[in-house]
Amino acid sequence: MQQDAQLSQMVRDLRAHPSIRGKLDIADATAALGLTGDSAGQPGDDAAVLPNGAGFDLFAGEGFINAFVEADPWFAGWCGVMVNISDILAMGGRPRAVTNALWAPSAEAAQPVLAGMKAAASAYNVPIVGGHSNLRTDQLQLAVSIIGHAKALISSFAARPGDVVIAAVDHSGSYREPFDNWNAALTSTPEKLRKNLNLLPDLAEAGLVRAGKDISQGGIIGTALMLAETSGVAIDLQCEAIPLPNGVALDRWLRSFPSFGFLLSVAPDKADAVCDAFHASGITAAVCGDVTAGSAVTLSQRGKRALFWDHAKTPFIDLKTREAQHA
Repeated sequence: MQQDAQLSQMVRDLRAHPSIRGKLDIADATAALGLTGDSAGQPGDDAAVLPNGAGFDLFAGEGFINAFVEADPWFAGWCGVMVNISDILAMGGRPRAVTNALWAPSAEAAQPVLAGMKAAASAYNVPIVGGHSNLRTDQLQLAVSIIGHAKALISSFAARPGDVVIAAVDHSGSYREPFDNWNAALTSTPEKLRKNLNLLPDLAEAGLVRAGKDISQGGIIGTALMLAETSGVAIDLQCEAIPLPNGVALDRWLRSFPSFGFLLSVAPDKADAVCDAFHASGITAAVCGDVTAGSAVTLSQRGKRALFWDHAKTPFIDLKTREAQHA
């Protein structure tokens, strides 16, 4: 395939975007701790995987950008619950409970963050069971952790050449400006939010999805890169096949952080069943890419292709040390 100047420029802009570059910090932290994809808990997945003899305990945590917490404290509290739930769902798991760590200048300053967390916990019916607070610091800061359990895993390490890539995203809602956060959760009813908690674990338990990640900071393109690197594969995303919400430009959507969004690696003969399961719950889902042998993550558009990242030449999160599971 040839390259297109406009496509190449979009790829360069995405590669340089802070939401993509920020993920490079993962490698620095895990290197300092001596962690690899072979370490206990399987770092590189969306949640730590701890076999318990009857399935898997799952443990995850999220820290939030100070500017985001300061600018939108209620929504930051809501997101503390929401994004941790997504990490458990991405593993084929069911969430059990969350805790938090909160720093604030005063109890009054902390109130919107805690109110957002309380509202989300109620909406999703996932309890807050404790945490840590310091109400004598100079700024708002938030971190949230979650536990869950799974009977069958969806793993970041299990994508195989020959799979297709499915993007499943709730397109309802709008951006929570000025950030690239696509907020569908606050336009959904608690009943829909709770029903959607079953989608990923049901698909995993039915053997329909073996690999995937939640679409997080870094968007579809950054998530595709992390999935490709941990699985030791190449991924090509076809731009025309990626469904877009009305009025949203492709470049922004590729880097957006949706409130309910997953990138899944699925055997081709199971793709229709997976998409149908999401469609039945009002979630947009479509095959938009291919998994192949190699290490390049590329974007294709109108017969042109541009390299976004080659994780063998330039590691991104640098956690894949195990032999690829498909080898």
